[in-house]
Amino acid sequence: MLRRPSQGELPPLDADAALVEELVAANRILFHQGVVDGFGHVSVRHDKHRDRFLLARSMAPALVTSADIMAFALDGEPILPEGRAVYVERFIHSEIYRARPDVHAVIHSHSPSVIPFGVVKRVPLRAIYHMAGFLRASTPIFEIRSAAGPASDMLIRDRKLGAALARALGAGPVVLMRGHGSTAAAGNLRQAVFRAVYTEVNARLQMEAMRLGRVTYLNDEEAANATATNSRQVDRAWELWKMVACGADGALAGNPRG
Repeated sequence: MLRRPSQGELPPLDADAALVEELVAANRILFHQGVVDGFGHVSVRHDKHRDRFLLARSMAPALVTSADIMAFALDGEPILPEGRAVYVERFIHSEIYRARPDVHAVIHSHSPSVIPFGVVKRVPLRAIYHMAGFLRASTPIFEIRSAAGPASDMLIRDRKLGAALARALGAGPVVLMRGHGSTAAAGNLRQAVFRAVYTEVNARLQMEAMRLGRVTYLNDEEAANATATNSRQVDRAWELWKMVACGADGALAGNPRG
C-alpha cells in the first residue's frame, strides 16, 4: 500500500534518482533543440514498476526540475497527485506504454517542421539522411477525426483517444498527428530524445530538398543499417545536448539556460 506523504513533503516516486535526473535533462534538451517550447512533454517508464511511468506536472518543459516529476499508472492517472496539475494529454504516454511493452520512453511535441507532413498526406515523411534512418520509407499519420469525430480540440484527452493513437503508431518509432504534432517512442529515454530531435531535423531537410527537385531517399536496407549504427552512438549526441542544455557541469537546478 502506498504511503501518503506528510504535509509539505513531496510524494515518493520510488524511482532511481539517476533516472529522474535524466528525465529532467531530457525536458531541457528537447527545449534547447527546438523540439518543444512551452508545450510538449516527455516521459519514461518507471524503473521499478513496469505498470507506472514518470512525467512532469503540467508545466513548460524547460522549467522542469526533479521536484516536478510525478508517477502515473497506466490508466493515465497520477499515483499521488497532491493537488498538482497534470498534462491533459498524459494518455498519449499511458496508452503507448500499455500497447508497447518494448517502449520505455515517449515524447510528444509540436515541432514546427513536422506539422506540414501531417496535413499533406500525399507527401510522406521519410528518411532523407542517415541520422533519421529510423523513419524509413513512411511515417504513419493519426487522424483524430476517425476516433473523436469532426469537432474535437485535437487533443488526446482520454484513454480511448490514446489507444487510437497507439494503434496508429503500431510497432514504429514515430507517428504524426494531423494538425497537432508528433509522438516518438523508444526503448530508452536517450534514444527517444534522439528520435524526436532528428525527426524535426529530417522534416526540415526534406522540405528544403523537395524545393530543389526530385529527392533520393534512403532505401530500406540503408535505413536499417544506418539505424543500427546510430543506435550505438546515441550517448555521443546526448552528452553534447545535455552540456548545452544544462551547463558544462550537467547541473539541473536553476535557470535552464544558465
